[in-house]
Amino acid sequence: MSFSQHEISADAREAIFHQAARLAARFAETAVERDQRGGTPKAERDALRSSGLLTLSIPKTLGGQGADWATVLQTVRTIAQADSSVAHVYGFHHLLLATVQLFSRPDQWQPWLEQTARQQWFWGNALNPLDTRTLARPVEDGYDFSGSKSFCSGALDSDMLVVSAVQPHSDKLLIAALPTRREGITLYHDWDNIGQRQTDSGGADFNQVRVASHEALLEPGPLSTPFSTLRPLIAQLILTTIYLGIAEGALSEARRYTLSQRRLWPASLAQSANQDPYTLLHYGEFWVGLEGARLLVERAARQLDQAWRQGEALTADERGELAISIATAKVATNQVGLELTSRMFDVTGARATSAALRLDRFWRNLRTHSLHDPVDYKLQELGDWALNDAYPKPSFYS
Repeated sequence: MSFSQHEISADAREAIFHQAARLAARFAETAVERDQRGGTPKAERDALRSSGLLTLSIPKTLGGQGADWATVLQTVRTIAQADSSVAHVYGFHHLLLATVQLFSRPDQWQPWLEQTARQQWFWGNALNPLDTRTLARPVEDGYDFSGSKSFCSGALDSDMLVVSAVQPHSDKLLIAALPTRREGITLYHDWDNIGQRQTDSGGADFNQVRVASHEALLEPGPLSTPFSTLRPLIAQLILTTIYLGIAEGALSEARRYTLSQRRLWPASLAQSANQDPYTLLHYGEFWVGLEGARLLVERAARQLDQAWRQGEALTADERGELAISIATAKVATNQVGLELTSRMFDVTGARATSAALRLDRFWRNLRTHSLHDPVDYKLQELGDWALNDAYPKPSFYS
């Protein structure tokens, strides 16, 4: 089973993109102030709830809009251009809806998606498979989750959580979908990093949290088939799309500042700052880098849709081809984005470093994000493919 594909008309798709652009413009008005403040973007999350975009990836038969991945990712990218923190929690909401579909039975995930569409639920993340401090102890008709978890992006102000725990005497993860307000769950306001300031990616504690058997994602479970291993690839492509959006947002802000406030350097022979040859050279380089990254991201999104439509018929080789495309796009957006968000000051000048503008937020956001999954290992995988024709091995991370 999978998302229903291509159920929306061209007019409906344009309306969705207009809605995302409208929200992005609204979020941009307060992005600087909220970057400084940090904490939960409550008003912005509620705006997403009211917009209907939380139902975008839910099939029409279950009350959603039935959009394909290319459409979903375009809305993530648009919002990331204005506010990559909100784009992160919004993109991960759709990732978590995909997670329950990939890892559980239709009789489990269909009611969750129906309730999400009906009640505008926002899904949050407490999965982080690298943090194994939470244990799952079998009890009558279910499990007891106890322990701690870090990097719980979007957990605060969520309605549902996808949680992982390690089963005793085993390295095997048990993953479950739970109401955020379940007794025993404590979420902390302890995220205070240099970037992605409003993703609420702090910690959580689980104190004898009861997990019913029907809430555990056991069939087919993770990594059981090529199709079930799409989850980390979807996560990677969502993050890659956010990187692209950050870089595009930085370019837009740099352009606005250059055209309106940049002073012409005295040694320049140009008549105005927007005709300075070095400024034009830099913008040309930015354009070429972003165009290449954009094409790679859009290609990967189309391939994800093809893989998603395959469902359980997806082969290991088809999954491998998608992994290569997504890794390639991720490396490109990471490299281009970090360069652009740093070098944008070459075209805006010294006054653009004013703390009030916080133009450094684009670099801080991308730098913080990219460290969570070191690009060096993506390059190693791509090198193994280029030299040895070896696809990346499916795991929770790639």
